[in-house]
Amino acid sequence: MTELGIGIGWRPEIAEAVEALSGVDWVEVVAENICADHLPDSLTRLRERGVTVVPHGVSLGLGGADRPDPARLAALGEKAVALGAPLVTEHIAFVRAGGPLTATPLLEAGHLLPVPRTRDALDVLCENVRIAQDALPVPLALENIAALIAWPGEEMTEGRFLAELVERTGVRLLIDVANLHTNHVNRGEDPARALSELPVEAIAYVHVAGGVERDGVWHDTHAHPVPQPVLDVLADLASRVSPPGVLLERDDDFPPAEELARELEAIRTTVGVRSSHGLRPGGAPRARGVPPVRAESRARGRVDTAHAHGALPLVPAPRRAPLLIGAGARVSGGLMPGATPVVEDPAAADGARQRLAVAQASLLSALVAGTPVPEGFDTRRIAVQSRALAAKRAGVVAKVAPELPEILGKGYRPAFLAYARSRPMTGGYRRDALDFVEHLLLAGRPEDPAARRRLTEWWQDRSGSRPPGRATRLVRAARHALVRR
Repeated sequence: MTELGIGIGWRPEIAEAVEALSGVDWVEVVAENICADHLPDSLTRLRERGVTVVPHGVSLGLGGADRPDPARLAALGEKAVALGAPLVTEHIAFVRAGGPLTATPLLEAGHLLPVPRTRDALDVLCENVRIAQDALPVPLALENIAALIAWPGEEMTEGRFLAELVERTGVRLLIDVANLHTNHVNRGEDPARALSELPVEAIAYVHVAGGVERDGVWHDTHAHPVPQPVLDVLADLASRVSPPGVLLERDDDFPPAEELARELEAIRTTVGVRSSHGLRPGGAPRARGVPPVRAESRARGRVDTAHAHGALPLVPAPRRAPLLIGAGARVSGGLMPGATPVVEDPAAADGARQRLAVAQASLLSALVAGTPVPEGFDTRRIAVQSRALAAKRAGVVAKVAPELPEILGKGYRPAFLAYARSRPMTGGYRRDALDFVEHLLLAGRPEDPAARRRLTEWWQDRSGSRPPGRATRLVRAARHALVRR
């Protein structure tokens, strides 16, 4: 498995700072934010210096009911090749629902939403992962996500769900310790239990990020300093295994470079990395005289280094089922030795997809279209998540189309949130921006003629047409009414 070391998430806003930071072994870039044939100059310079760049996808939706989109997989693979990346990463999440499987309008979440930890969801996820593994030119690692809401009737813990996913597909894991902390606060899940159930030998690298607590809910913002409880989870993980890489994520409210450097140093200290002192990047130091952790020891759940460090008792993990790897699964660039293909029942798999599709469409519709909350969900948490999704949409659209807040001023955010309550996102954020402006213009807004004229010009310039006539308005109104049912 590739040794990465200590890294930071590359973002255009901090590109210059990232290039200047010392001790950065690698960076991660959001795959959807770059083009394979036109890489940002900053990333090119980093690569020329020998800094590894890993593309991190956010739009595949491998936990969704639909099979992965071949075009999205091809685009992710092209970016991996262009960057010379040793692997690509994505999330265990669904990001859209509806469509042909449910005969309902396709809805986009614009966010990573949790997959139910059920057998149906695991069966679908495993098949989707195998499809992705076969299509991608490099190994794939998947990240656990943070969640405000929990599915009713779940059949597995997070650690058990991830362990079975690895056993059945051979996929690697990207463990986000901040997300484990988030799920501890929001869902009462014990990070130590999740780590004890994980196949830690499958970890490709680790994410560390900050967040904030509001009204008893932890928001994984990636816009705040990394808190001590997150570093504590990282320390627990590092006591069990030497992670091949650890990366600091920051996506908003970027601090000065000095603060980023301090956070990176805190991460190094937590995992025991001493720069230029002979320790391998990402490796926690072993106590003197303690033998290396053996693969067979880890598989039994016995972590010798953790016991030697006094971090946790030497207790065997729950017994796991025999390792079954799907045909074509990639481990270290090929099939795991002795891998046994899983024989799937096509009819059962299609049934699982159908059931998952209905469940995810019902949840997403409640979150973004105001339909009734499905039975068993916490209605208060659904409301919190719904507001968070709308706020994120408003923020991302403001970045995608910065002219809109400029034209609308202080009225932009309340206008967008009002729009989002009745208009779910059915495409990407650029389409969302156009639909929002169209919605305002059809309503004769804004009231200021000069602002309305500027908004009309903006819409015409980007849509390539005139504002829709009466017949088109009636058709679109009917479509929106159907979406809300």
